[in-house]
Amino acid sequence: SCREQPIFSTRAHVFQIDPATKRNWIPASKHALTVSYFYDATRNVYRIISVGGTKAIINSTITPNMTFTKTSQKFGQWADSRANTVYGLGFASEQHLSQFAEKFQEVKEAARLAREKSQDKTELTNPALNITSHQVLPSPIISSNGPGEDKLFRSQSADVEITTEKERLKKMLSEGSVSEVQWEAEFFSLQDNNNKLVAALHEANANVDQWKKQLAAYQEETETLRQRVAELESQGAHDSSSENNKEELSQTLEELEMLIKAKDEEIQMLKSQKCGRWEAEGEREETLQKLQELEARNTELEQRLHLAEQTLAETLAEREKIQNEVTKVAEIMDVKIFELSEIRQGLAKLVES
Repeated sequence: SCREQPIFSTRAHVFQIDPATKRNWIPASKHALTVSYFYDATRNVYRIISVGGTKAIINSTITPNMTFTKTSQKFGQWADSRANTVYGLGFASEQHLSQFAEKFQEVKEAARLAREKSQDKTELTNPALNITSHQVLPSPIISSNGPGEDKLFRSQSADVEITTEKERLKKMLSEGSVSEVQWEAEFFSLQDNNNKLVAALHEANANVDQWKKQLAAYQEETETLRQRVAELESQGAHDSSSENNKEELSQTLEELEMLIKAKDEEIQMLKSQKCGRWEAEGEREETLQKLQELEARNTELEQRLHLAEQTLAETLAEREKIQNEVTKVAEIMDVKIFELSEIRQGLAKLVES
C-alpha cells in the first residue's frame, strides 16, 4: 500500500510451524527472502511482511504482547495469534539476527505507545469510560453452557482470553523442535555456502586455464631465448677465433713497428752519410733512390699500421656489443625463470586446495 513505508529490511529463510503437529517447521521457500518492517502512518500500525513471488509469506501485525525469541545463534521465532501460527527466521549470521531482534523490540515498543495513545484519545472523547476502577460497568455474560455460569466483567474476560492465548502459544513454542529448526537453518546456510564454493571453484578453474595459457606463452618465449643464447654462444666461439686473429695482428703490428724503427735508423744513417758522399754522383743517386724507396715503404707501413689499428678497434667494439647482448638475454631468462617458478608454486597450491 502507498500509505505504508518500509523502515527496515533484511534477508532470511522463512519457516512456519506445522499446523498439524505443532512441532515441525515447514520452509516457506527454497531460498532466502526479503523480510521487511512496514509502518502504516494512517492507522499507526506496524507489520512484518515477506513476499515470495506473488504470495505474501509473512503478513504479521505487531502487537505489544508479541515476543521475538532467539532459539539459536542464527534462528529466531515469534507467535502471531491473529494468523494462528508461529513464524521462524533463519539468518546468515548472528549479527543479522541481533539487528532483526532489536528492530522487533523497537517496533513492539512503538506499537505499545501507539495503543496507549489511542486509548487515551478514546477516554478523552468518550466520557462514559471516565470512571474509577471500582465503578467498572459489568459486561454481558459470555456463556456456552447456559445461564448457570458466573457473570464476568468485560475486562476480566479479555484478561482470561489473553492469558489462555499466551499459555497456548508458550505450549506451541515449548513443543517446537529446536534441534530441527537449527538443522534446517544450518541446511539452508550450507546450501548458500555450497553455491558460493561452486562459484569460487568455477572462477578458480578459469584462473587455472588462464595461468596454463600464460605458462605456455612463457615456455615458448623461454625456448626462443634459449635459441638466441645458442646463437650468441656460437658467435662467441666465432669471437674466440677473432681473438686469435687479434693476437696475430698484434704481433704483425709489433713487427711492423720494429721494421719502421729499423728503417728510420737506416734513413738517419743515410742522411748522415749523405754529406760525405756528394762527390760520388752515382752513389748519391743510388742513395736518393734508396731513400725514396724507404720513404715509400715507410708510408705503406704506416698505412698498414693504421688499418690494423682500425680493424682491432672494430673487433673490440663488436665483441663488447655481443657481450652486452648476452648479458641482457641472461637477465631476461632469469626473470622468466623466476616467474615460471612462482606460477608453478601457485598451481601447486591450487591443486592442493
